[in-house]
Amino acid sequence: MDTYFKTPEIRWSDLDPNFHLRHSVYYDWGATVRISFMNEHGITPETMRQLHIGPIAFREEALFKREIKFGDTIKVFLHLAKCKPDCSRWTMKHEVWKNNDTLAAIITLDGAWIDTHLRKLTIPPELFKTGFDAIPKTTDFSLL
Repeated sequence: MDTYFKTPEIRWSDLDPNFHLRHSVYYDWGATVRISFMNEHGITPETMRQLHIGPIAFREEALFKREIKFGDTIKVFLHLAKCKPDCSRWTMKHEVWKNNDTLAAIITLDGAWIDTHLRKLTIPPELFKTGFDAIPKTTDFSLL
């Protein structure tokens, strides 16, 4: 798969007092795209619950490049930038494009998997690795 994206709709409640997109909406869009991809590749919330494993974030950062306003059309892309071979730790990047021609933001997330019973980092099962292998990679993708 070369690309994966979602096209969120901008709601009136997504705007701040300056009439552009609130900063926290970018993070919500990134989470929605990540979870949608995983769900579509077998890493569902039910699977995570049954296996007692869940994703955690160590760092999430957004670089805001252009403002987004009500009425803009949006695409939020998902890429895997770094990953351990066992997929236990990873870095994902999202590019937020507006109106098909303007890069509006870049979101970077460093994460891992936690055993929800032991509350410790863990190595995910093979199903997760298969799902992560399907995530489109950045041009500078590297193993951790």
